[in-house]
Amino acid sequence: MDMQNSRTVENLEAAFGGESQANRKYLFFADVAKKLGMGDLAKLFQETAQQETEHAFAHFRLLHPELVIDDGSALDGAAKKKIAARCLELAIAGETYEYETMYPGFAEQAKKDEDDGAVAEFKEQEAESKEHAEMFHTAAKNFGLLTSIEAHHANQYTDALKALDGGAAAPRQASQKWICKKCSMIYDPAAGDPDSGIAAGTAFADIPEDWACPICGATKKTFVPYEEFVAA
Repeated sequence: MDMQNSRTVENLEAAFGGESQANRKYLFFADVAKKLGMGDLAKLFQETAQQETEHAFAHFRLLHPELVIDDGSALDGAAKKKIAARCLELAIAGETYEYETMYPGFAEQAKKDEDDGAVAEFKEQEAESKEHAEMFHTAAKNFGLLTSIEAHHANQYTDALKALDGGAAAPRQASQKWICKKCSMIYDPAAGDPDSGIAAGTAFADIPEDWACPICGATKKTFVPYEEFVAA
């Protein structure tokens, strides 16, 4: 599939969202039917919900072919870690968007609408999304899945701690890499972005202007040159 076809990607994302929502909606209906004592109807909703899940999975596989696994036992340790790390990256990006952008915006609108119940709900979900993001960060560290993004953040925190103690920041050097100012995704020309149709060896300057960050969707203009930390 040509992941540079932005219209198809948008449609797949919308379809994934629709099927996912249908799954949760039908499970809710199943719970309602069960409480009404209508077991057969509850079962119908549950079976349909499972079918919607399979549809959503099919769409997500097309959006993220790097996560499709035919035989996990055939993968070596490095390949397994790469896939697991990618899952955590996507999870962290999603939860971070929820607590930094989505729920605060929803809560602000609810305040304008004077809907205190919705404000409380959105605030609660904002806090929970932040907790989930932190949980995924911890999982990445515990499972040894510090990706380039996580490693970059870790180095930044180390610098901050050194500064507090009056020490010097770790030395850095120019590189061919570029980093997203929004989510810290690092574009490495040596690896490219195959999932978006950018072949390995493609310099950042040669990437099409309509290319977007594969993690948070930010535009190419959001990226800045990345200075690599020099190992001690």
